[in-house]
Amino acid sequence: MQVNYIKRQAEFKALLEQQGYSAMLVLGHENIRYLSGFSGNAAYALITQNACVLITDYRYHQRAIAETTGFEVVCRDRDNETLGHCINRHLNPNSHVAFDASYVTVAIWQGVADELSGHTLTAVNGLIEKLRRVKDSWEVAQIKAAAAIADEALAQTLPYFKPGVTERDLALELEFRMQKLGSEGMSFATIMLFAERSALPHGNPSDQALKQGDFVTLDFGAVVNGYRSDMTRSYIIGEASEKQTRIYNTVLDAQNAALEMVKPGANCLDLNAMSNKVIADAGFGEYAGKGLGHGLGLFLHEVPFINTLTDYSLEVGNVITIEPGIYIPGYGGVRLEDDIVVTESGFEVLTHAPKPFII
Repeated sequence: MQVNYIKRQAEFKALLEQQGYSAMLVLGHENIRYLSGFSGNAAYALITQNACVLITDYRYHQRAIAETTGFEVVCRDRDNETLGHCINRHLNPNSHVAFDASYVTVAIWQGVADELSGHTLTAVNGLIEKLRRVKDSWEVAQIKAAAAIADEALAQTLPYFKPGVTERDLALELEFRMQKLGSEGMSFATIMLFAERSALPHGNPSDQALKQGDFVTLDFGAVVNGYRSDMTRSYIIGEASEKQTRIYNTVLDAQNAALEMVKPGANCLDLNAMSNKVIADAGFGEYAGKGLGHGLGLFLHEVPFINTLTDYSLEVGNVITIEPGIYIPGYGGVRLEDDIVVTESGFEVLTHAPKPFII
């Protein structure tokens, strides 16, 4: 199983033509990787109807030649040629050039734009992401592999969840085991939170020590060939109170209710509404997290998003997270998150770590 970069490039050129652009300057590293295979940074891609050009420098030149498919690799001498000049010599006169507006600083773009003044420049967002939201079988396999690493790393780390261990120590242990199992670094900065700090949806691990009866929320992921996994589990150390149990069961019920709706054609608005209803009916509506999930791939958070704003019907090949949560300030919180791929018959779960509430 291999990536068909030539097919991706053809599809993107067709999309550019439909939008009325003669070229696009691709600035986001993940978007460049999606179209070319190049996994480094310090690179810019220019896509026209006649060519695909990757502009880099001496640090990445040979690596880019080895990794890219369907691209001419240009090694720019940064001391003697500006980026704008290099781009300009690969464009036809009076081109209408779109550019990845979300991935460039104002300072860099002003310098480039001055040298491209002979062309029409248009800022765009989400054009390549429209192609990326539906994953092919190779992409799904990479996310599955990343999820499997995360599953195994968690299984190896669970014996360390004992009173006295700190959030920071457990996070480091989990990250070490993911990398030992083959992860290319972390999908994102690991979230490991105890007790009342578990009410922070995206808190940083601290030196707080674990105690009996504490909530534990951990959110983490591995990376394989640039593709990310994203999983959250919540636990209680020792014996759970009645309120803690109600919170956990409510989140689990909300996740299952949303999952039961997942199939091609299901609308993201409806999934989000179902999860919110379950949480509200249990009396925790004011503490519900904002948004049920998101797409997953080369980005940690990519389209489609599952929230109150995204009117999108799921398609076969969407890889998404389903992650309801309840966060009560000063008390604690619970989130459960799994990665799934939408299939013709419904969905397949990619994350398989068990969900025992009490450990």
